[in-house]
Amino acid sequence: MATQTPNPVLARARRILIIRPSALGDVCRSVPVLASLRAAMPTAHIDWLVQDSFADAISAHPMLDGVVPLPRARLSNWASPRGVFDSLRWLRTLRRGHYDLAIDAQGLIRSAIFAIATGAPARIGYANAQEFAGLTYTHAPRVAPDRHSVDRMCALLEPLNIAPVFDTRLYSPPGAWHRVSTALGLNAGEPYCVIAPTSRWPGKRWPIDRFGELARALLDSGRVARVVVVGSPGERAQCAPLLQSATGDTRVIDGVGRTTVAELMALIERSVLVVANDSAAIHMAVGFNRPIVALYGPTDIRRVGPWQRDASVIQHITPGQTLNHKDEASGRELMTRITTPEVIERALSVLPAR
Repeated sequence: MATQTPNPVLARARRILIIRPSALGDVCRSVPVLASLRAAMPTAHIDWLVQDSFADAISAHPMLDGVVPLPRARLSNWASPRGVFDSLRWLRTLRRGHYDLAIDAQGLIRSAIFAIATGAPARIGYANAQEFAGLTYTHAPRVAPDRHSVDRMCALLEPLNIAPVFDTRLYSPPGAWHRVSTALGLNAGEPYCVIAPTSRWPGKRWPIDRFGELARALLDSGRVARVVVVGSPGERAQCAPLLQSATGDTRVIDGVGRTTVAELMALIERSVLVVANDSAAIHMAVGFNRPIVALYGPTDIRRVGPWQRDASVIQHITPGQTLNHKDEASGRELMTRITTPEVIERALSVLPAR
């Protein structure tokens, strides 16, 4: 950690904007940036610019003063005349925050534009950010890309001479548990496991039939009373074989497409175990300090694995193997190496005794 005296502009910063719009798992694991800022600057006003659909991931955090929602759907057609107008109008609203400092933890040209649009006199981002975004910042530490993403984001605070606080705690919004428990028929105190069997990338998916075997084994063990299967509305097709294999078993709850981000957080917060591929559910579970079994294939866990939970990961790679989550064939082969018995054994080993 650098020990230099921070730039006077940074030292005077009292209104700060963290820019980390997406993805959902990345938003969850960016919380240490907020915790570090709050510990060093207890009286500062700190807002967070986040995609509107992910806002509830951080909206209830007690260290945060406000959320600046990015209306992604409304701005998605930015190349059209109407889209250009809407985008410019929204960008102008960022000046209303009167920010002294903007911290771009995303590191893309889009997020760099957001930082510029705030009018903040100080803007921090990666010197080696993608898409030449590094050229737009007033303070740009060079951070090695092979460091864990949590380490990398906290390294952005070096120009402020702030020591990192690796506090990953998340907070579910009020009322979320009541809504989701009512909708899914969960009883208070009933031990349940959350299974998140989906991924945007096919190469990151453990075979869906193996999730079905896992669910049956967990339920038959008597260690959990229910298994809740979660996913977004667009992931129902991925989950269909698992849900069909459990037809008639009321112990398996179909939660696919039935939870908001806030409700998913509340569901994970009270679970006794989360089993998932490399996805947002894993990073949420870390934020709530839940037992996890993380199934990883073509992903470098040194960079984007569950923070300080490497022992919870099951992954079988050979020395020197190239990891590319966009290579579906290679990824599927890696995920297939993870056997059903080892996942069952690992899950049972971390489940609390009843």
